[in-house]
Amino acid sequence: MLSEVVDILRPRPGKVFVDATVGDGGHALALLEEMGGKGCLIALDRDGEALDIARERLATYAKSTLLVHAEFSRLEEVLERAGVEAPHGILFDLGVSSLQLEEAERGFSYRRGARLDMRMDRGQELDAWKVVNRYEEGELARIIRAYGEERWASRIARNIALARKRAPIDTTDRLAEIVRDSIPAAARRRGGHPARRTFQALRMEVNGEMRNLEAALPQAMKVLRGGGRVVVISYHSLEDRMVKRFFAEHGTRCPCDPALEGCGCGAGGELRILTPRPLTPSQREVSENPRSRSAKLRAAEKR
Repeated sequence: MLSEVVDILRPRPGKVFVDATVGDGGHALALLEEMGGKGCLIALDRDGEALDIARERLATYAKSTLLVHAEFSRLEEVLERAGVEAPHGILFDLGVSSLQLEEAERGFSYRRGARLDMRMDRGQELDAWKVVNRYEEGELARIIRAYGEERWASRIARNIALARKRAPIDTTDRLAEIVRDSIPAAARRRGGHPARRTFQALRMEVNGEMRNLEAALPQAMKVLRGGGRVVVISYHSLEDRMVKRFFAEHGTRCPCDPALEGCGCGAGGELRILTPRPLTPSQREVSENPRSRSAKLRAAEKR
């Protein structure tokens, strides 16, 4: 949703932006190009490999870019250390990246055999292997049910617990097989790959995705300057609901055109909600990038 991000954040020469999930640098590059290199972009990512790719991609604008290896739950700390105050815009593009999914050895994909890992930051201790092999059965069921919204969570957790008693569950394909066999045949025929929701839940647990988002949103609102905008692209209903709830608690829907530079409607709240309904990718984008189909974009402006 590149054009939507640029339209809402309105990059101009001299402005300061934060890409809190820079990934391979696609959004960051678009923002820097719009600023013509005459501005500042603080780019965060917890994945060191992604930062290396972004650094190369953004090399033309190296003097305008600060790349930081950090998770976005440390947003306020990162900006303070960088001496950056009151950015004009902040972008969060949540979820797992194509880079991480396509590297089998990262252990994110249920379609490719690899050691269970799923760490976005390879330096952290907790990985999917430890969650699958060491968490209590009840906690496993809770995670799979809460983060994966999986109706068969208890059965899956029970079968994982039984299987690991015989031997550790080391690989993604072994786990996917256990999950598949835990779901009734009739249910397996709909809703995509039977292991999709369980792998999603484990990934979210390993990387603390919901906790980090919950911590980052108040920080974003605090550090933004008046008139600054925050954009969040989510790919999971739980994340989208958290963003929607946060915006609702701190803001009021604005009846004005969100593209306007100024707003005189007088609506109250700390935030002016720019997306009463989430924006979704165009049919063309979905056809070109099927992974974007679940994306939802929400945006708000600090008063």
